[in-house]
Amino acid sequence: MIVTTGKDKGRRGTVLKVIDEERVVVENINVVKKHQKPNPNAGVSGGINEQEMPIHVSNVMLFNPATNQGDRVGFKTLEDNKKVRYFKSNDEVIDI
Repeated sequence: MIVTTGKDKGRRGTVLKVIDEERVVVENINVVKKHQKPNPNAGVSGGINEQEMPIHVSNVMLFNPATNQGDRVGFKTLEDNKKVRYFKSNDEVIDI
């Protein structure tokens, strides 16, 4: 995925987790410092931790290796009635 807006615009990363249908966590994108209070009963040490926070799906695009940039994605049905995604710029099928 490539980020299209925000403080990490232009950076690339892989999707680590999908949160509901509108937010994704991308590797090394939208990293914030979280202050963690120590909890000896749970074995959690205190301090300042860095972690990735969710980003809205409208702010990321799928990376197209043929054009080396982010690209819009569409859906189409193949001859064998299989629904696949494709890049809109060069009609290259993503899912096979």
